[in-house]
Amino acid sequence: MNLIKTGNSWKFATETDLEDFVWTNLKELFGLIPLKRQYYVKGQICDILALRENKQLVVLELKNAEDRYIVQQLTRYYDALQEVKPLEDEIDYQQSISLIAIKPNFHKDNFIDKKYHHLSIDFFEFAILADEFNYYLQIRNLDNEKVAKIEIPHQDRERNEDISPPSRGLMNRLAKCSSEQQEGILEIRQKVLSFDKRMEEISSAVSFRYGNGNSKTSKFCAEFYFDSKGIPIIFLWLGLKNNSSDRISRARIWTDWQGNALLEGYVPSGIGEKITSYKKLIYNRIEKLHTIINREPKMLYCTDFKYIRQYCKDSNRVRRKLNNNEPIIYEEYKLLEVDIERYAVGMKGYVVFDFGDYEPLNGFVDVALKKWLKRL
Repeated sequence: MNLIKTGNSWKFATETDLEDFVWTNLKELFGLIPLKRQYYVKGQICDILALRENKQLVVLELKNAEDRYIVQQLTRYYDALQEVKPLEDEIDYQQSISLIAIKPNFHKDNFIDKKYHHLSIDFFEFAILADEFNYYLQIRNLDNEKVAKIEIPHQDRERNEDISPPSRGLMNRLAKCSSEQQEGILEIRQKVLSFDKRMEEISSAVSFRYGNGNSKTSKFCAEFYFDSKGIPIIFLWLGLKNNSSDRISRARIWTDWQGNALLEGYVPSGIGEKITSYKKLIYNRIEKLHTIINREPKMLYCTDFKYIRQYCKDSNRVRRKLNNNEPIIYEEYKLLEVDIERYAVGMKGYVVFDFGDYEPLNGFVDVALKKWLKRL
């Protein structure tokens, strides 16, 4: 098991390492029977499905770092499993589905979400402890303070061991980025390069790719691409159909560089000019709508109605994409947040849609690493 040292503490090198260890030791840690890993159901991918002795289904979601949206993720898994009811020969759906969140620490928002949630969700906080000879995973149930502890077979390594420092070319690119972008890129680079000894960094004039070489048969996992203005864009090799298919393609990822992300579409090569142009188009329409809403005194001009009608068409299209589990660009999400209701009421096609939360960036990276390993 790969462990890395960060400051005075230890952590799993990747979320995959954490999941591997918990999956192998479900019985010892939770008294559970392993059922499925990375299980796909109705557009959702559950980390671990397990069973109690009485065939009650337990869903475990694991994070190797703080995450504000784990309650919402587990809620979506619950809904998908209740609707589809897969594996009925093995699971007793007459019993409630048990939900477990496992993280090194919980954000205060997690406790607020749980406090007002009608589903029962157990929070387990974990830490890696070390003595002179061994390492241990300690898991604590935050509801009843019960603690489980198990030894970790390990291959420990310092954070930068065997990882070459960023090249001059990458550092020159990063110099033009914000501090959040610099930190995010270097953290992803560290995670990817430390994942497997076969992982290499392949640089070009505008991008830095990560995979097992640069031949025609090489498999890639991630890429940082810098546009003409020096703005970095992340690409990850993920499943088609919004990451629900086993077929892999190069996916363009939006992020706020604070841990939130969206899969915006698939781009075989280059930066994705169609996506970029579409993002600018929707952004300009949003700006126009805000101008209409914020105008003083409150009034509408005849020319405003074409923008309101366009909004109705755009929002309906976004809703269809969401219902079909298609990729959605960041600006489409922001479009649905525009408070245009008082102007659009009564207009044919107006919709309201609660689109939920963004995906965690680390989760996308972990999935890309797992898929890369399977393709080798």
